[in-house]
Amino acid sequence: MQSAFILFDTVINLFIWAIILSAVFSWLIGFNIININNRLVYIIVDSLNRLTEPFLRPIRNLLPNLGGLDLSPVVVILLLIFFRNLVFEYFYY
Repeated sequence: MQSAFILFDTVINLFIWAIILSAVFSWLIGFNIININNRLVYIIVDSLNRLTEPFLRPIRNLLPNLGGLDLSPVVVILLLIFFRNLVFEYFYY
């Protein structure tokens, strides 16, 4: 059973890193530091967006419009950490 918890923790950590990378890439694209016309960059950004957008979009709909500031990645990361801690508190110990 411990292996299942380790796998669960690893998947949650990888998803948190995917959300962070998606946010960083969106900033880099927004400031024209990286070019989306590069095929490798496009594949990476598109894959990260397809992975994270289904979780970020409902949170974006709930949050008020703050101009150019998007807090949905922070909210999703906090929810994932809360869910991970909740699972470990009730089932692992």
